[in-house]
Amino acid sequence: MNHRPILVLVLLVLFLAACTASSPLATPTENAAQAAPTIVQNISIPTAPTPAATEPTQPADQIDQPGQPEQPAALIYPEFTGKGLVFDRGNLFAGSGLCTGCHSAMTDATGKDVSLGRNWSATMMANSAKDPYWIATVRSEIELEPELRAVIEQKCATCHMPMAEVTALVEGEATLLLDEGFTSPDHTLHNLARDGVSCTLCHQVEAANFGETESFSGGFAIDLELPSGSRFSYGPYQTGRQMVTVMQTSSGYIPELGTQISQSELCGTCHNLVTPFVDAQGQVAGEFAEQAIYSEWENSAFNGVKACMDCHMPVAQGDLQLSITGGPLRSPVSQHNFIGSNAYMLNILRYFGEEIGVTTSSAQLAQGVLETETMVGTQTAIVLLENMVLNGSTLNGDILVESLVGHKFPGGYPSRRAWLHITVRDAAGMLVFESGAVNADGMISGNDNDADAARYEPHYTTLSAPDQVQLYESIMLNSDGEVTTTLLRAASYAKDNRLLPQGFDLQAAGNDILVFGEATQDSDFVGGSDRLALQIDLGNAVGPFTIRVELLYQSIGYRWAQNLLQDETAEAQTFGGYYATVPNLPLVAASAEMQVEP
Repeated sequence: MNHRPILVLVLLVLFLAACTASSPLATPTENAAQAAPTIVQNISIPTAPTPAATEPTQPADQIDQPGQPEQPAALIYPEFTGKGLVFDRGNLFAGSGLCTGCHSAMTDATGKDVSLGRNWSATMMANSAKDPYWIATVRSEIELEPELRAVIEQKCATCHMPMAEVTALVEGEATLLLDEGFTSPDHTLHNLARDGVSCTLCHQVEAANFGETESFSGGFAIDLELPSGSRFSYGPYQTGRQMVTVMQTSSGYIPELGTQISQSELCGTCHNLVTPFVDAQGQVAGEFAEQAIYSEWENSAFNGVKACMDCHMPVAQGDLQLSITGGPLRSPVSQHNFIGSNAYMLNILRYFGEEIGVTTSSAQLAQGVLETETMVGTQTAIVLLENMVLNGSTLNGDILVESLVGHKFPGGYPSRRAWLHITVRDAAGMLVFESGAVNADGMISGNDNDADAARYEPHYTTLSAPDQVQLYESIMLNSDGEVTTTLLRAASYAKDNRLLPQGFDLQAAGNDILVFGEATQDSDFVGGSDRLALQIDLGNAVGPFTIRVELLYQSIGYRWAQNLLQDETAEAQTFGGYYATVPNLPLVAASAEMQVEP
């Protein structure tokens, strides 16, 4: 079998993209009988915290008790059923609708509907091609360097519209994404493109290059020569002859045992992403690690213990029948809800679903939001208050933040951030100190970067003032050392103090997953945790005092949104309308509260 390296050109031309990645995938498969495939290159249920005032807090002995901060009007989400899944079929791929006809009516031991297509359709995997923030970012990158348009669009489409991208490359067609490209309803591959990261993409990936550098940045391996009707679909179970016949007859795909479908390396093919950057003159000047979730996991205590799927595709309870056509009961069965952390975008899809053209229902998107909030609120971190004492008018103590995540938190696309919201109230419940308050538009009071695009908040070892905010984030610099949120200009990190996973070995970490900024000098910033000292002057306030700490999370930081909204493109303005309508309130990842006696 001759596997042509059809995408080698993506390696030869430099990679570009604003490829915001969604939650990690997971799928194992192995087909030893096949020759080496072609390498295709290119969370208690939390509630939103009360929006706080954005004005800097006054000194503790002068602060007035604020009134209730203005709340955003509660959104009434419209109800809709969605456009329905895609049934298009090509030589290499088929739409999700072709699979869900049989893989439906699945109920676990608790009575929960865990049908594969139903759950998947309300995820960012299914909606990777519909994400308006991603689309606006792609346009922004193209406007910056229009001569690199083809490279940018091809790179972005490889992971966000993979079925259309691979098909176009194999058939020798142009791989444009915007305008007359895949996003156009008139394009022959439009429906496959809009089906996002779909069933027949992941379940055809082979393990040929797993974990190797060439597998990253969209370098998943798929056989490109087998004819339609004879292609393999890899899964975690051995399938009997009768069911093989049923599936091949109904879908055109042959089920084959492939354990790679359950390996983190599968996720790493898109969730390790390196892109080139250009200097102020528009010349390609090097490469930049946009995200390296797989490498972070590989350098953690989770490697060999928990794969991506163990968290992002939780196992359904009990034994399940996977097809309405029959077959044996299976266990364990991984749910296809691909739970991540991007509840904000799911809420945008939930509100503007009919306009955006989602294939799922508003009710299923609401369920996806709930599962996302639950995961972020219960499985990301623990916050502890330790050694809290009053020394005169000064409150001293430590905040310990422990990460439960198998990669850096926040993980993925660098627009994501987490921070500590700290409040101290006196005996009467009056607010005497606050750091990290957030507005309904997502702006954090005291955060230098939210106030000024050219600045950013440092990593703190000791926090003593309300205008100091402990943010766990990555801050990118261009080739001239200026702060930027444009991937095409991102040459390095000025700051990366995102919480490290347990077991993270700073000495063994590669250049793509290093810590940057003041955190490198913080002996309490280690694998699995960060310790922050407090020294807060409470002035003449009367105790006992109640201190509360919340670890808050946003998938789109305020500065990232504002910089994008400055663009005059139609895509940016469309996203701006969505952003103005759906409040960018953070999720509560963890919290702690205690009372300190005078």
